Amino acid sequence: MINRPSGVLAAASFLLLSAAGITAAPGAFAGTPGGTYADDRNCDFDGDGYDDVLTGAPGGTDGGKQGAGYVTVQYGSAGGAGTATSIPRVRTAVFGQSTAGVPGSAEPGDGFGTAVATGDLDADGFDDAIISLPGEDEGSVSDAGRVTVLYGSKDGLTTARTATLRPAVPEANARFGLALAAARLGGETDGDQLAVADRAGADLFTYTRGTLRSTGRLDTDGAPGRESLLPASLTTGNYDGDGYADLVVTGRSPEEDGRGWSAVYMGGAGGPAYTRDLAGGTATASGDINDDGYDDLVYGRPDRPEDENEPLTGGIIGVYLGTAEGMADVDDLGTPAQVWTQDTVGVPGTAELGDGFGADVSLADIDGDGYADVAVGVPGEDVGTVADAGGVRVLRGSGAGLTAAGAKSFDQESAGVPGSAEKGDRWGGQVRLADTDADGRSELLAAAPGENTSDGVVWWLPASTTGTVSTGSWSYGGGSLGTSGTDALFGASIDE
Repeated sequence: MINRPSGVLAAASFLLLSAAGITAAPGAFAGTPGGTYADDRNCDFDGDGYDDVLTGAPGGTDGGKQGAGYVTVQYGSAGGAGTATSIPRVRTAVFGQSTAGVPGSAEPGDGFGTAVATGDLDADGFDDAIISLPGEDEGSVSDAGRVTVLYGSKDGLTTARTATLRPAVPEANARFGLALAAARLGGETDGDQLAVADRAGADLFTYTRGTLRSTGRLDTDGAPGRESLLPASLTTGNYDGDGYADLVVTGRSPEEDGRGWSAVYMGGAGGPAYTRDLAGGTATASGDINDDGYDDLVYGRPDRPEDENEPLTGGIIGVYLGTAEGMADVDDLGTPAQVWTQDTVGVPGTAELGDGFGADVSLADIDGDGYADVAVGVPGEDVGTVADAGGVRVLRGSGAGLTAAGAKSFDQESAGVPGSAEKGDRWGGQVRLADTDADGRSELLAAAPGENTSDGVVWWLPASTTGTVSTGSWSYGGGSLGTSGTDALFGASIDE
């Protein structure tokens, strides 16, 4: 049981720089307060206590339009989640812009499902699905981007109530919606606030008076600490235990040869406020690794040939531990408390340039011991002589933080994992931990969006009292959920 600290609810503020045009269906419901801790994000659209799984296929065919994109939903149950054809059969759904009630129209290149997130935006007790279309054009402005919200209900996601979020001033190639996150960042409402990133920063939206409204912009172009930041991912967690979620915007700095870094905005009664910079990368996730009641931050930074961090070739993950004062680090430069590579003692594999260790990360408890564990995608890993077949590493949480004791490695040649390692599969391009049967242990979803010539496939590895196991694992693609078409990139995004 996590003993979360109580804290004084300190006020914070941010500068309102711009508003955005929004349309939404009316209606609000009395509900429960939004989540602040990472494990409050449970992706439960029908409120039955089981995690649901929201998966994006941004290259998919919708309404006959290749690249329009779609998302799939797999509802959790006492038997876990499955597909439309699995036994026992479970509930599934598919949504795209050609689905009746979903705003907009399916067009090639929209990329519906490029990024996905969930949160209880209207505080009615049901999580809502947040889906981005960064390739959506606004009039003659190409790739301005858009975000669609499908609200949850006792019956799950429906199109009876939806919202459309647009940038205030559409700009070509801004790709509004390239990353998403939702949590209770401030005290304006009881629900979760939504952060939507574009190429220059992030907009905040709050559900008030029956609609989602723009409540500010966290502008990372000219933010303190760096001249600019090109956002790549967003994550939230309660790193200081004060009752409000905190937001981390992670990406690369073009002024520093593309080196990764993060901007931290701590939540408070008045909303999130910029606090500091940290070393970062292109993937982030949060969870309580040492079970001390404070969320911890993990970032992944897959090295590139032009990076100069020898001998950290092959990629790294960095760990910041939460404290009552916020995230702990070893110096004022934002150096993480722990740095892990495939050359770290106990971590399976060998660090090699191009492995992509840290291309994606996910945190959750995989064995029910109360500590959040970390799944790390290594999509560029060679399996034997098979180049870029990909793999996943699982590191364990403990009272002392992340540990390699009991670390595990999985790929398509692992016993019990369906299929076989093939060149360019990039297995582990997306990794997610989800507890779809509510037994206190999270299963591993490992995606290979490039599998089967970019159709995309997801593998499901069970959880056990010893953590993730490959025995009993299975795989599926969009076709198993009622979709059709090729080059879907199914699994390119999976909700955290």
